[in-house]
Amino acid sequence: MTAPRDTLYYDGQCPLCLREIRTLRRLGRGGLALADIHHLADPALPRREQLLRTLHLRTATGEWLTGVEATVRAWSHTPWGWLFRPLLWPGIAPLARRLYRAWAARRYRRRYGCTVCLGGED
Repeated sequence: MTAPRDTLYYDGQCPLCLREIRTLRRLGRGGLALADIHHLADPALPRREQLLRTLHLRTATGEWLTGVEATVRAWSHTPWGWLFRPLLWPGIAPLARRLYRAWAARRYRRRYGCTVCLGGED
């Protein structure tokens, strides 16, 4: 029987996301499953839009991590994970989270947004 693994949910239609996923696959030491959001049909998962707006990772124990926390956890499955840990330090984490939220919102708007969906006018 295989041990439970963390699962990172990624946007398989985003070139930047795919570049990072390729790197995680290449450097990975096991323990991380990768799931393209566009190929999922599991009703137990958060809504697709929610998954596309912010990076999500479900830990092997079922806990959900998003944003910076999901990134740090995903990279912890590689030899380079230690480089990402400072993003969770108390003096850095608030800024890292704000920057991530701003970047993620911009990425979503550019890839999937429209004036109607975003509350703007036609």
